[in-house]
Amino acid sequence: MTAFRYVATSQDGENKRGMIEADTQRHARTLLRDQGLWVSEIGEIATGTTSLGRSRGLGGQRLSVWTRQFATLLDASLTIEQALAVLIEQSEDEREKQLAGALRSEILAGSSLSQALARQGKAFPELYRTIVAAGEESGRAATVMQRLADYLESRAALASKVALAFVYPAVVMAVSVLVIVGLLTWVVPQMVTVFQSAKTELPFLTRAMLWASAAVRQWGWLILLLLIAAGVGSWQALKQEAIRRKFDAWCLRVPLFGRFVRAGNTARLASTLAILVGSGVPLLKALQAAVGVISNLPLREAVQESARQVREGVPLSRSLAPSKLFPPVLIHLIASGEATGRLEYMLDKAAAQQSQELENRVATFTSLLGPMMVLAMGIVVLLIVLAILLPVFEMNQLVK
Repeated sequence: MTAFRYVATSQDGENKRGMIEADTQRHARTLLRDQGLWVSEIGEIATGTTSLGRSRGLGGQRLSVWTRQFATLLDASLTIEQALAVLIEQSEDEREKQLAGALRSEILAGSSLSQALARQGKAFPELYRTIVAAGEESGRAATVMQRLADYLESRAALASKVALAFVYPAVVMAVSVLVIVGLLTWVVPQMVTVFQSAKTELPFLTRAMLWASAAVRQWGWLILLLLIAAGVGSWQALKQEAIRRKFDAWCLRVPLFGRFVRAGNTARLASTLAILVGSGVPLLKALQAAVGVISNLPLREAVQESARQVREGVPLSRSLAPSKLFPPVLIHLIASGEATGRLEYMLDKAAAQQSQELENRVATFTSLLGPMMVLAMGIVVLLIVLAILLPVFEMNQLVK
């Protein structure tokens, strides 16, 4: 059977959109007519590399939820085809329905789940497809899908915690900039021009603040355009591999930010290797798949070099150590896992340790960043107030 997407009108005039499975398009129209629906548009949900797969998938959060639902249905002893049918029926998201329908059509045509996922282009990451294929080969598809759901949820939770931690400092920074710009463009000119008619020389701080106010009022739009152009130019420049490599290497050397980058990439690497190795994927293939989760180029190249050495028979811990880019605790835990035959368990421990370290560092950094930004804003506002009040003090001295 084939999945068809339709737009139809019910007997009471209500427009309905949905998906239906039928042998042919004519059969689908007949089934919809039997339900009292008049079809205005109908089309087959194409298998293979669909437009959905080319452009976008479900997104990290939705993909983790979808995977959890799928894993739960498989764990309840449903077949893959039955689980996908349930997902199609219960989903309220059109993209999810289309994706599940395309997968189910592939399964009914005789493809395996990993093959069906591969034909959806970029809708499913390569790591996702590798883990599913490993589950099919080992005969533990339901168990592997549960582990995959855990992995996606933990990654989404960590990313959400890090993002939310920076919301408060970002809001404080935005408000601070708006307040300072408002003072420079409206308050300072109105207050200080009163003293210019006194024909006395204004204090240096007042003159400097007047100059800054004039620059913001007259050239503020140009400054904003230059900042936007610089941001866009930097973004485009970072797309060049040579510049990106130098930038990423510099990020690792920055005293505080470098620890964030190192911990985040290490946590993703360790958790990815843990689930791949635990799912029965050979270590070399697991390393090759894990390269895609590392965002920093020097760290990514270190993992690629490690994979080359592992291919030659070098243990994982010894292949990662020479780069000196990864935390020593990761190397020691991997070495312990290789020595005791519990590599998966030690990789899980390393991932948990690095994730906790990242959360602690981000929490400490953001708890200090907020007050520091408020202090900086207070200093700027104090300077503006002094620039306004100093002429008043000098006029009082002249009167005396």
